[in-house]
Amino acid sequence: MNTTSLFKRNLVIFGIPVLLIISLIFLTKTSVFIDYTNSLSNAITIDILLIVPFIYYLLIRKTKIPKTTVVPFIILGIVICSFILPKEHQNYLNLFKSYILPVIELSLASFIIYNVRKAIIKFKAEKVHAYDFYTTLKNTCYQMLPRAIVIPFITEIAVFYYGFIYWKKRRLNSNEFSYHKDSGGTGLYIAILFLIAIETVAFHLLLMQWNHTAAWILTLISIYSGIQIFGFLKSIYKRPIAIENNTIYLRYGILKETNIAIDSIASIELSSKEITTEDSVAKLSILGDMESHNVIIRLKEENTLTGLYGKKRAYKTLLLHVDEKVEFKYKIDTYISTNL
Repeated sequence: MNTTSLFKRNLVIFGIPVLLIISLIFLTKTSVFIDYTNSLSNAITIDILLIVPFIYYLLIRKTKIPKTTVVPFIILGIVICSFILPKEHQNYLNLFKSYILPVIELSLASFIIYNVRKAIIKFKAEKVHAYDFYTTLKNTCYQMLPRAIVIPFITEIAVFYYGFIYWKKRRLNSNEFSYHKDSGGTGLYIAILFLIAIETVAFHLLLMQWNHTAAWILTLISIYSGIQIFGFLKSIYKRPIAIENNTIYLRYGILKETNIAIDSIASIELSSKEITTEDSVAKLSILGDMESHNVIIRLKEENTLTGLYGKKRAYKTLLLHVDEKVEFKYKIDTYISTNL
């Protein structure tokens, strides 16, 4: 399908539901709506939350657009109804939010978990060792959800999964390497967690003397930040670097990751020296100079490093820490020399 045809198709798919919603919004500004507020409010709620998403589903049914994008459409409809309808005439909307929306969210979550589990079983059957939960979740959600919301969505799930569900000790395979034991980064994260805990209690007690609401808001924000950091820290233990299928899967928990084809490596050096003169230098750690590196990988061409919430950065030289650095370099050198 050429670009013009694709544009026309997408214009129809997204244009029709959007025009219907705009028409319903304009209806709420007319004198007719003022005269028949109650009945029209109920009708508009049904149209925006059920009829428009169903029309959207019919439009995407035979396309490659994920069917699960109907859910964001419904959530958008809830937000619109909350703004355009009078508070006292949101009975159907409140019923939908209380009884139907939780069922939709639970069904979507169950569908995603089912597909992630199916993908993991497939990887195990094919003896692919470089996969992990975060990668599998990301690949699965890219097939099911709008691309714009995938990274924020899976980041929240991964923080909870690594922080509070995945407690089993991670045993490394022969092609996997840890990077948290000697770098000093994990110690810093633990120190930050302690600081957050201490400051949360101190500021909570202080603010309680001034404003209870502000005290609890700050406390909840601090607790959420602590949960995030705890999940990030645990993911560093659970997502090792892996070498498989001519590729190095470089990870720093769920905070940063990049894949390097071994054929694209110009050189690999065991060194802790700082590099400031070269262009396109990146560090796998998010802590920068506060965390040491002991491996320098130079590439023949630029690659992309993906950070938290999908932030991307180009690099040609990558600095990283590997606990078993000699074995890591040996495996890569052996592969290069064998293929040459």
